[in-house]
Amino acid sequence: MRRRDRRGRGVRGPLTPPELPVSRSRAQIFDDLVLDAVERLERVWARELANVEFLVEDVPHVPSGVTAEDGIPFSRLETAKSGQARIIVYRRPVEIRTKDPDEMALLVYDTVVEEVANLLGLEPETVDPEAG
Repeated sequence: MRRRDRRGRGVRGPLTPPELPVSRSRAQIFDDLVLDAVERLERVWARELANVEFLVEDVPHVPSGVTAEDGIPFSRLETAKSGQARIIVYRRPVEIRTKDPDEMALLVYDTVVEEVANLLGLEPETVDPEAG
């Protein structure tokens, strides 16, 4: 009879507790980047963003026939006649185009600023003069 490991103790638990940052998934880290961007903008635009829902999806739905050369979006803005709006940020396109966590955080923030500017009918520099 063979045992799983050399000393017969069986499978050990995780190396780090789940509440430590090292055990956070890429998706959880990306969600936090979007949340940080939204919180930063809500300090100035709280009233305007009250009816806006922010979502994260892995990849955008790309119609057949569209290729990478046509451009893959980082985000999408959906508005309803009721005044509700949704801003969806796509995780994988952003991850693929960034090299490090700081660059990813900057791209996520710029993407959220751009969609908020589109929603409000303003230039991104008006929404946040330091963005971009």
